[in-house]
Amino acid sequence: MIELTAVNQKYGGTQILWDLDLKIKKGSRTCIMGRNGVGKTTLLKTIMGLLPISSGNLVINDKDMSKSSVEQRPEIGVGYVPQGRHIFPQLTVEENLKISLNCSRQKSKTIPNHIFKLFPVLEEMLHRRGGDLSGGQQQQLAIGRALVLNPDILILDEPNEGIQPNIVQLIRDVLLKLNKEQGMTIILVEQKLPFARAVGENFHLMEKGQVIASGPMDELDDELVSKYLAV
Repeated sequence: MIELTAVNQKYGGTQILWDLDLKIKKGSRTCIMGRNGVGKTTLLKTIMGLLPISSGNLVINDKDMSKSSVEQRPEIGVGYVPQGRHIFPQLTVEENLKISLNCSRQKSKTIPNHIFKLFPVLEEMLHRRGGDLSGGQQQQLAIGRALVLNPDILILDEPNEGIQPNIVQLIRDVLLKLNKEQGMTIILVEQKLPFARAVGENFHLMEKGQVIASGPMDELDDELVSKYLAV
């Protein structure tokens, strides 16, 4: 479970989040939505500890993480797939995946085999450099790297940006599988409405650094889409 209460966040002298309240239930699939520049990525980075909270409280899995560093997120079961993937292009697929082993709660020295069952291309290209992969393959690597941590919560920032349709479908199926079979909490920022509806069971709409509407995905009606999502 994740709960933010009256969270404010200032970035480069500009305030991005304003008294933001948000609650995400354990085992849920949640989409954070809104137009560009409303604070969605800042919200995820704040949850991850990549950006400091100016004021307010953040609780993750019953632990107060308001002042905790990003390094402490894996310890409480949080994995993160940032926007733009941020894999290490000069390292091989295997080396990219093994980086997360040092942070995994299980302290294993072996990449979990289920990563390769979810994303077979990673096993096929285990010794290829990350920078030589296609965009879709890099995104699979970024998600696989987060899953090596064995997280209870997986946070993804626009996982389908610049990805071909067949990989979008694969990512959708993987997220649903992780949620339904492992009970993993899925949180994603997503601009593509069809994908958001296919994966998310709940939505939170943001505007000007605040959550202004929330509910089950089937309550995301045309009026809300037109008012807060249409360009």
